[in-house]
Amino acid sequence: MLKSQKSTIIDALTGEMESATSVIVTDYRGLSTAQLRQIRNDLRPLEASYAVTKNTLARIAARNAGKAGLDDLLSGPSAVAFCRGDVAAVAKRLSDIARETRILTLKSAWVEGQTLDEDGVKRLATLPSKEQVQANVVGVLAAPLQGLVSLLAAAPRELVVVIDQIIQKKQAEAA
Repeated sequence: MLKSQKSTIIDALTGEMESATSVIVTDYRGLSTAQLRQIRNDLRPLEASYAVTKNTLARIAARNAGKAGLDDLLSGPSAVAFCRGDVAAVAKRLSDIARETRILTLKSAWVEGQTLDEDGVKRLATLPSKEQVQANVVGVLAAPLQGLVSLLAAAPRELVVVIDQIIQKKQAEAA
């Protein structure tokens, strides 16, 4: 590979790493190009990109992007998922792909300055997505308010029932 080609690749990887909040490193050996393309397509809606990289060039790009600790994770054949959105959703999708293909292996991850080993990435994949957590928080906050509304609505409703019973009693006495 020519030096100018290496420089172009390093610049592209540096840009990817600078924009990524998290990086997941996988071992892709044995996957076909069609499977790699499918992985890229699956990760795109999750705000992530996926690239097969040369470790040396990726290490240089990591240093250029200021991602300390990431260069230690790059060993052996590596493909990297650059996450800009919810890292748990990307880890979950990669874990599902690894289970489906039985070829892809999750090796490690760099998440907001912290490095995770293979077990850490698997635990990350079991976390609920950001949307699920937000929905749970809204549900927890809404439950007491819903109870308060029911309580406040109960007093007028009971008053109407009491008045209706008084009217029926008066009508029965009058007849």
